[in-house]
Amino acid sequence: MDNLTKKHLQDIMTAIDEIEYFFNDTGKFPPTFRDNLCLCMAVEREIEAIGKAIHKILKSDETIAITNSSKDS
Repeated sequence: MDNLTKKHLQDIMTAIDEIEYFFNDTGKFPPTFRDNLCLCMAVEREIEAIGKAIHKILKSDETIAITNSSKDS
């Protein structure tokens, strides 16, 4: 695995850590989640970052299999 792929994987892990931090001890997606526009937008941004990193990984190394990616369809 090359360093660029490792960087993209680290980007994914960082985004996941950020999402977990947003929810802290409240549990995943509490009922008030949809009422908090800033939180919704922050989570969407991190999910977008994950998607971009996955796209870059798939584009740079076609031997890497990521299940349930849009390329699988």
